[in-house]
Amino acid sequence: MIARAGKPVVRLEPVQARRLEIGFVEVTLPDGFFEPMTDEELAEWE
Repeated sequence: MIARAGKPVVRLEPVQARRLEIGFVEVTLPDGFFEPMTDEELAEWE
């Protein structure tokens, strides 16, 4: 309990955490996805 001037203003209670499922979308990455960019590709980002 949190009080201001002797009067309760907030009551703290535990909350139930929800389970979130990540990765529900199936994704396929092209070959070479993790390869370094070429100089031309890097220049396009500048």
